[in-house]
Amino acid sequence: MKIGILTSGGDCPGLNAVIRGAVLKGDRVYRSEFAGFRYGWRGVVDGDIMPLDRHSVRGLSRQGGTILGSSRTNPFEGDAGGPENIQRMMDEHGIDSIIAIGGEGTLTAARRLTDAGLKIVGVPKTIDNDLAATDYSFGFDTAVEIATEAIDRLRTTAESHQRCMVVEVMGRHVGWIALHSGMAGGAHAILIPEQPKSIEQICEWVESVRDRGRAPVIVVSEGFHLDTMEEAHSHKGLDAFNRPRLGGIGEMLAPMIEERTGIESRATVLGHMQRGGVPSAYDRVLATRLGMAAVDAVYEGRWGSMVS
Repeated sequence: MKIGILTSGGDCPGLNAVIRGAVLKGDRVYRSEFAGFRYGWRGVVDGDIMPLDRHSVRGLSRQGGTILGSSRTNPFEGDAGGPENIQRMMDEHGIDSIIAIGGEGTLTAARRLTDAGLKIVGVPKTIDNDLAATDYSFGFDTAVEIATEAIDRLRTTAESHQRCMVVEVMGRHVGWIALHSGMAGGAHAILIPEQPKSIEQICEWVESVRDRGRAPVIVVSEGFHLDTMEEAHSHKGLDAFNRPRLGGIGEMLAPMIEERTGIESRATVLGHMQRGGVPSAYDRVLATRLGMAAVDAVYEGRWGSMVS
């Protein structure tokens, strides 16, 4: 059997470990052949393929990013998109099935293609840790480590200048990264999407910390919104799956806090550094196990399923 592998959506520490785990398990146990689709669903639609074998995945588990590349491409769009065209491309290259490694958008597209008759197995991927049927998603542990280190560093500059530091982390509409990194970093307030708060409450917390002679550190998830806002702050438009590109809440909150409390406030957006670099030991192990499980799912014919 020849299996195609793709990585789609935002990059994430551990992607290469999934690829390595799948290829090594498939080669040693099932004698499978593998092909990689470059840049996620874009490679599937365009037929952009690279060979994958055990030599090409050597040492991959400790590398960040993805050797296949990634993109936020909707496989149902464009002249070459859609299940019929994708199946035709698979037949031309002798590919029997696909392992799709991705988050919400990727797996939703994979399920729709499976419903149309394609043979696809999904592997959950997101630093946000927001996918159902998972306890942890790989990449989350690494992202929390990176965010925690940043909070530790920002605390010293906050204390030096007696400023309020507002640290914005990723997470989309859930607060796992903010909650875990905020707790680990000893933040004075943690703002998550699941619990909207008023600006008055936030300022009360900030003033309370200042009155104790401390420099306030606030960690806010990108999906957080004040109780006066109808939805999360977004000024970057929509992605290929028509989802809002979140971000900017930290830069919105900092001047509001400074205006109301008189405490000099600064916002720091950690951004893409949370997705970069080498994966933690935990993420390497989890991702490797998921890659191996995905190959088992392929040979068991569990199309439309997600390994977890």
